[in-house]
Amino acid sequence: MKRRMIVGFVFFVLYNAIVYYLGWNVYHWLELAFHMKMPIVFSIVWLYFAYSIVISNFNERFRITKVVSCYWMILMEYGLLLFPIANFLLWLVPSFHIVWVGYIILFLFIAIIGFGSYMAYSPVVHRKTIQIKKQHQTIQNFRMVIASDFHLGILSNKNLLQKFVTRSNAEKPDIVFLVGDIVDDHPYWYKAYDMDVVMKTLTATYGVYGVLGNHEYYGKAIPTFVNEMKKSGVQILQDETICIADSFYVTGREDKTNKSRKSLQQLSTVVNTRLPWIVMDHTPSDLETPVELGVDVHLSGHTHLGQMWPNQWITKKTFELDYGYLLKKTTHILVSSGFGFWGPPIRTNSRSEMWVIDVELKD
Repeated sequence: MKRRMIVGFVFFVLYNAIVYYLGWNVYHWLELAFHMKMPIVFSIVWLYFAYSIVISNFNERFRITKVVSCYWMILMEYGLLLFPIANFLLWLVPSFHIVWVGYIILFLFIAIIGFGSYMAYSPVVHRKTIQIKKQHQTIQNFRMVIASDFHLGILSNKNLLQKFVTRSNAEKPDIVFLVGDIVDDHPYWYKAYDMDVVMKTLTATYGVYGVLGNHEYYGKAIPTFVNEMKKSGVQILQDETICIADSFYVTGREDKTNKSRKSLQQLSTVVNTRLPWIVMDHTPSDLETPVELGVDVHLSGHTHLGQMWPNQWITKKTFELDYGYLLKKTTHILVSSGFGFWGPPIRTNSRSEMWVIDVELKD
């Protein structure tokens, strides 16, 4: 407890130091560029921006504050990258005028948001064909559509979900997998914006299946979320393994956020190894166990490939596979960067995506 208090205090001091540093730079530029001299008003507005992340969590209905908090994250991330460069440049070359340096920084922010918004709201479709050395009397191959990390809410919205449904239905999939973080914490905005109307139109021969991601746990409304998904035609698998069409097995794991979740070994006891076995696990924290147990296809998301540059350096150090496809022995592993986004409505290091995997069964 004492250690947590110390860590919390250090974080509080560090965060406020960053807020002050960014705010000082912005106010100094506004003062010179526009002759603004309202330190108290600016401080109040700036603190609202800085603590919008906290305020928005008081109530899901704080829509404007939630939007502000998302864009504040962009200012935090790229302000900490650009402002020191600008400060160093002005120190190194005093003849540079701070006003024009400020305009350059502003232009870069606009460019980042513009480019990042395009990457976030213009999803692409990736395709791959894999072969599994298992045979079945009636099914020789099947098509999977895979997507994760929609974070459906205010900014990752109904229109973006419609883009996914349209693209998925066009592929005529046999099965659709939604690999966690389907909503942004709480399903409040999913319900408020009638996103179920769109989700219900998602079609697949054998159905649509999903799992919980870490953000479903953060929302602390899992029963409500599962019920909303059920009404939307999505079956959420919670530490369970099912057999579909007597042809292949699908396991949906609870996210690692649940410390008491079942082991994959426990979930494998009902699997007939003569049939293909597909596992959904939102966070790709353990890729060794699926390989050891003979999983044929392992699907994850969570990483967003960092979402904003240069965060990918962190995900690459954290996960064995932080993005893309990997064949490990006989296990086909896929980690998606997600169809939506979390927090900032931009992607500067990845692009919203959907995967179409054609599975061929071979002797």
